[in-house]
Amino acid sequence: MKFFSKITAAIAIAGLAVTLTPNGYAEDKQPLFGELHIHTAWSFDAYVFGTRATPDDAYNFGKGLPLKHPLGQTYQMDRPLDFMAVTDHGVWLGVFAKMGDPSHSLSKHELADRVNDPDPSVASGVFTDIIRRSRSGDPYPGLTDPAVAKEAWSEIVNSANRHNDPGNFTTFIAYEWTSTPESQNLHRNVIFKGDDAPVPFTRLDSMKPEGLWAWLDKLRGEGHEALAIPHNSNLSDGRMFERQTSDDTPFTQEYADSRNRNEPLVEVTQVKGTSETHPMLSPNDEFADFELVEQRVASKTQITSFKGSYVRDAYRTGLEFQDNEGFNPYRFGLVAASDSHTGIVPVEEETYSGKVGVRDGSAEIRLQQESATMDLRKFSASGLAAVWAEENTRASIYEAFRRKETWGTSGPRIKVRFFGGFNMNRVKPGKKNWVDTAYAKGVSMGGELKAADANGKAPSFAVWAIKDSEAANLDRIQIVKGWSDNGTSHEQVFDVAWSGEREKDPTTGKVPAVGDTIDYRSLEYKNTIGAVELMGKWTDPDFNPEQNAFYYARVIEIPTPRWSAFDSKKLGIPNPEDLHKSIQERAYTSPIWYDHH
Repeated sequence: MKFFSKITAAIAIAGLAVTLTPNGYAEDKQPLFGELHIHTAWSFDAYVFGTRATPDDAYNFGKGLPLKHPLGQTYQMDRPLDFMAVTDHGVWLGVFAKMGDPSHSLSKHELADRVNDPDPSVASGVFTDIIRRSRSGDPYPGLTDPAVAKEAWSEIVNSANRHNDPGNFTTFIAYEWTSTPESQNLHRNVIFKGDDAPVPFTRLDSMKPEGLWAWLDKLRGEGHEALAIPHNSNLSDGRMFERQTSDDTPFTQEYADSRNRNEPLVEVTQVKGTSETHPMLSPNDEFADFELVEQRVASKTQITSFKGSYVRDAYRTGLEFQDNEGFNPYRFGLVAASDSHTGIVPVEEETYSGKVGVRDGSAEIRLQQESATMDLRKFSASGLAAVWAEENTRASIYEAFRRKETWGTSGPRIKVRFFGGFNMNRVKPGKKNWVDTAYAKGVSMGGELKAADANGKAPSFAVWAIKDSEAANLDRIQIVKGWSDNGTSHEQVFDVAWSGEREKDPTTGKVPAVGDTIDYRSLEYKNTIGAVELMGKWTDPDFNPEQNAFYYARVIEIPTPRWSAFDSKKLGIPNPEDLHKSIQERAYTSPIWYDHH
């Protein structure tokens, strides 16, 4: 049970009392929250995890209907989502599900009995055998029948189109491309704009992202607009954001254009951890230690290379290339998702249902059983994608993806605005029509500022955020800046707006911790600290017009109990010492870039 304080008309912003106004929207845009990464029984791994939910079931769950977990408990969202994409794996699409259909020829396959064995360890062993035989060059026959892939894909397309309800609930035709060399995660979710799409391009077609991009470029020539969203760069062990191509050749302008054209967004947080940054990369960021998973995907192998694995580091690398080579391969916006393999969107800490079905679907399994691969206790109840869009339709939301007017949250539906420009004097967050003025005088998240517009001025940024009405109050809004000085990048985090009467430390420039209202026996918290709404203006005090830079906003809630604390309480055991008892949920906006040339 969460306890909420009464919303008052006065809130504290940067130590000052201001009048609360709900005026964070432009008349022509609305905030929409959705799920862009979820699996059903059509994914081979989800099926062996016990999942029998179909794409129809997942979409119905997103619309607010109940869905039974593979272990039997029923879950239901308090509020429907605004948009959703079921992203079942393109490789072996629907094959295992067809093995469970007595009317389908695949039910007679040599693996069918094991795939459908009620003992999950037997079914999981099939998955291991398939991977082993594929790598040995002696794959099982019948698993890559084009007719089966076409049949399954047709059902997925029809499901997405069936549930698409313009104005109320938008669905996207989508799938996941899965390349995992040596368990280093390079996965991408492919999102189509329209109501039709060809059979997916999979790892069997190419293990290299460049191959996927070439296919997407080809599709556009055939009238199919689509984009790819990388995820779990934190599990790539340095491979997601490298400094050379998959063939170990130098980056070129053409490479950068191809990557930016095909991957305008990256998933910053999900169940398998957060990919914003790491304390080893950002030692001066007090909030960098957040929901970290430090193993390769589906493996116990520990991550050794943090560089190349996190989005803030990628932004910095992009600036260095911009300085040294004249192009930037890493100009992407941010979203978030869950990557659930049950059809259930597990973003609530208190009702966390796990990710991998029978493997982590109960408190006992998650906290007390040794996992054969990754440490499931480190998984997170996260996350949701959000956009500012004119209307809840495929076309409008997809265009928001393309212009990167997006943000990702670790679960709560925090609304956030972020604008930047050189002529922002008339932009006063919270005042009437301030958003319209900000659009007219600057750019929103995902936008670009040009040196030609500076006229000797430093850029100013307007930020605004309002809490999820059913979640915790807000602690602070920060702006994360990165810049490059002759090819060497740097970063700094600035507190811009915060709750209460706290004051910045004059030496460090940091605002003290907000406090903690959690009762760790009952796991209840009170919204007696923090703010319902925060807003502010900030001008870069160290701006150098000769240095390329990026800026993004990070909104942080007050502490609330983590899912593992709820599980420990349920089991009557102490919270594991190596797991945080609390969490400060957050939102991350797409950056605004400054280009000096």
